[in-house]
Amino acid sequence: MPTIDVLLFAGLREIARAETVPVTIDAGITAGDLLTVLGQQHPALAPRLGPCRVAVDQAFVGGEHRISGTEEVAVIPPVSGGHEGPPRVAVSDVPLSLAAVVEAVDHPGAGGITTFTGNVRLRSRGKTVSHLEYEAYGAMALRVLDEIRARIEAEIEGARVAIHHRVGRLEIGETAVVIAASAPHRAEAFAACREAIEALKRDVPIWKREVTDDGAVWIGQGP
Repeated sequence: MPTIDVLLFAGLREIARAETVPVTIDAGITAGDLLTVLGQQHPALAPRLGPCRVAVDQAFVGGEHRISGTEEVAVIPPVSGGHEGPPRVAVSDVPLSLAAVVEAVDHPGAGGITTFTGNVRLRSRGKTVSHLEYEAYGAMALRVLDEIRARIEAEIEGARVAIHHRVGRLEIGETAVVIAASAPHRAEAFAACREAIEALKRDVPIWKREVTDDGAVWIGQGP
């Protein structure tokens, strides 16, 4: 399998302590899969890759673009101004980081920070779970997550909210969602965190397929 050098910038470069990192790839790997493989081979980068884009020969490419291994390949973090550090909302196919989500809402005025972590459990509805598969309408999911974040922050004075959700195949014990909420006082932080998970389950276009010992079913979509 070929190995390519992937260019890194800004916070990614600081984490890796290098301008490029080697990534061993399968021939014809897609840009979307490259981000997954990059996170697997360099785990310290994984929590920051969700909002990143891939550029090939100095041009952005979509997730289905195939990489031959002879081009210049770069991973580009978000370039818009404003919030620094981990993104406040993310939908990612790489492992989630509780520390990164907490960092996204932490600030000197945060008297309390509450978190919710949702993991894949072994037993569900009386059955043994093999694994879960999450699918998202990516662009819409990010937009709705950000609308939820903004609404909660407007309704609860001083609150900051971050929501990261995983997609793809998740094994038992892996984390599917991490939410953090900060506020000047604990009551507001608890309220913001609870409202975030309830709104996510109600409104965000992310679907869960539960694979058990006797078949598979899309949860919430009938028998």
